[in-house]
Amino acid sequence: MKPSSSRSNAAPVASPAPPAGASRLWRSWAALTALLLGAGCSGTKFIPEGSYLYTGSSVKVQSAEPIPNEAALTTELTSVIAPKPNAAIPLLGARPKLYFWHMGEGKTKGLGKWLADKYGEKPVLLSEVDTQKVKSLMANRLNNNGYFKPVVHSKVQKKDRTATVDYLAQVGKPYLIKQIQYPERDTLLDRAIRATQAGSLLKVGDPYNLQTLINERIRIDGELKNQGYYYFTPDYLLFQVDSTLDNQANIYVKVKGTIPKRAAQPYVLNRVSLNTDYSLSDTASQGRQPIMYEGYRYFPDEKVFKAKAITNATFLYPDSLYRRRRADQTLSRLMSLGTFKFVDIRFRPARNQPDSAEYGHLNAFVRMTQVPKKSLRGEVALVSKSNGFVGPGFRVQFRNRSALRGAEQLLVNVTGAFENQTRTGTNAIGLTSYELGVDAQLIVPRLITPPFDIRLRNSDFQPRTTFGAGYKYVQRLEAFKQDAFSLNYGYTWKTNITNEHELRPIDLQYLRLGGVSDTFQARLDKNAFLANSFRQQFILGSSYRYTYNQQALEQRRNQIYFSGGIEVSGNAAYLLSNLTGQTKETNPDGTKAYTLIGQQFSQYSKIDLEVRNYFRISSNPTSGNKIATRVLIGAGLPYLNSRVLPYLKQYGIGGPNSVRAYAARGIGPGTYRANTDRSTSFYDQVGDLRFEANAEYRQDLFPYVKGALFVDAGNIWLLNEDVDRPGGQFEPSKFLNQLAIGAGAGIRIDVQFFVIRFDAAVPVRAPYGTPDDKAPRLNIAIGYPF
Repeated sequence: MKPSSSRSNAAPVASPAPPAGASRLWRSWAALTALLLGAGCSGTKFIPEGSYLYTGSSVKVQSAEPIPNEAALTTELTSVIAPKPNAAIPLLGARPKLYFWHMGEGKTKGLGKWLADKYGEKPVLLSEVDTQKVKSLMANRLNNNGYFKPVVHSKVQKKDRTATVDYLAQVGKPYLIKQIQYPERDTLLDRAIRATQAGSLLKVGDPYNLQTLINERIRIDGELKNQGYYYFTPDYLLFQVDSTLDNQANIYVKVKGTIPKRAAQPYVLNRVSLNTDYSLSDTASQGRQPIMYEGYRYFPDEKVFKAKAITNATFLYPDSLYRRRRADQTLSRLMSLGTFKFVDIRFRPARNQPDSAEYGHLNAFVRMTQVPKKSLRGEVALVSKSNGFVGPGFRVQFRNRSALRGAEQLLVNVTGAFENQTRTGTNAIGLTSYELGVDAQLIVPRLITPPFDIRLRNSDFQPRTTFGAGYKYVQRLEAFKQDAFSLNYGYTWKTNITNEHELRPIDLQYLRLGGVSDTFQARLDKNAFLANSFRQQFILGSSYRYTYNQQALEQRRNQIYFSGGIEVSGNAAYLLSNLTGQTKETNPDGTKAYTLIGQQFSQYSKIDLEVRNYFRISSNPTSGNKIATRVLIGAGLPYLNSRVLPYLKQYGIGGPNSVRAYAARGIGPGTYRANTDRSTSFYDQVGDLRFEANAEYRQDLFPYVKGALFVDAGNIWLLNEDVDRPGGQFEPSKFLNQLAIGAGAGIRIDVQFFVIRFDAAVPVRAPYGTPDDKAPRLNIAIGYPF
């Protein structure tokens, strides 16, 4: 292809010469553009004389009758077409890989050879297309979908030096299933197969489909595996199809005439052996004698595990029918204890237990390889927050994976941090902070619910009971000192891979405010809201949270995440105080409230909802190209003993995981505009209600590098009017116009186990209208925002 030339009578316009660096850059871009144009124009230049470049095929299905699922059928027929044409740039039709291939043609080394090997692609010629083979494969696929005796035509279309092939499949009415007959013999195996008929994938009136028959064999095999038929396989099932009827088919499900005897009988577990200290260089029989515990042969490592801890997670029982479901459940439960690196189960025929006329016997060997019982881990980090806080922090964690010899995990964490507000001109108080804390958790791998023994026998996941306690000391210079104590007890369990429940009957928090500076005390005296927030910090809470998460279902293109939680506090204490006739204590603002051990307790109810949706653009499950959206709704209602929510339970918005164009706690409540020096907004930009919505398009760029475009919107509000924060109260008719909106782009370094995120966001709209500052805000964070 030659570039066209033209003449112009217009007078030349002088332009300044570009700098040397810019000139070199321009020449590089010009050369690359010319290369791509040359590659696009030379797609057929290297085709041998008399040959044609194959550029693709079309498929059409034709019938006098309606074609069910025509699009899916066409896609299936298209999948058998071979070879695939050379890759082309959409719309342009250019094939740069052919150009790179030509650069290395006949060469054994050099740049051209490297480009050809790295980016080149040999031309696919029409002579390589075997239309007869493709038509035969298409006819086979049509037969598999119930279109018997199809006729497939092909037609070659040639233009210049290129060629395409059009395929036309002519079909009649698909065959429908008229009758399904299951095995009729009076044998144990045939009776077991007939018993599975209720869950059959084959339905009278459905189109005949080979893949459905294959799936039905797998389903029946799975049902038999859970009825003791350990040695049965799907290949032992046979489907006979009578298609001599008028577009109808009778299907007969049968067992092949010659199958091994052991495949036709169910098996009972004879002996179950548990080895908690297995390694490749060790077996259970090397000089160690097992103990017998509740019928199990247990090879003990009693210094680490009690036998009961392992049998509680084992669902294979001696003298019970073999069930694959119970074997899979045992593997999942033992691995979820967190104390084993590997777990496997081997089944072998029981030699000392002869098979009966109908039942065989298996010995089960459960082998577990331990991880180290104790570990110590330390982390040091530099905290850098978008609201101007920076400072070092550390975390030291001690873990004991079997603290009480029952696979209980004990975690002890020691944390510390120093943060400082580095922005100049803030004239703020309390923005230099020291924190030091210690907390401990004991995670017990079972539900402690005396007098009941709840094991959730139908779940693959180990339920847990958690006990926690902690203390944290916080000092904000020139403001206050605070001691925080926590104590909690609760349960976590999963009914299946997508559903998780967390119940905390006891979740106590006690914050003691001390060492208040004169400046901060003056602020508390001036702002009744802040005074009440910091005063009511005794929280006697209980909570429940349900989570539904489809992200574990990696094959799904559209994945949903839902989390809903409810939390209540102070109700029992208020009722007890009221029934016992306790006297309420009067606050400086004239309000009255009950106290517990000299401290007013908070009384409130709080609900939080979060919905996310992840839609993968590509059908490839490994692709990171997706649209992610999220909606957050939260509401807290103080009542009776409280006028405001405790400060720790109030909502703030903004920051790296929220509306990223604004600083943390930089929005709201409502249209309230905080002082620009942030001296008070750090404390009073919180509220009782929250609404937030986020949308993000994520795109794979390079290996381990992803890009994103996003939009965030949200705000917080007050339930009750606060004269110190005008415009902060929630009004249903106005809240949509009070949303802060930001948009931006980001880069993520994603190495699977660790993600560093850089997001730049620009405020588009403030709750009160035009933003005061439209400068971009850079957020640096760990992990994805949602």
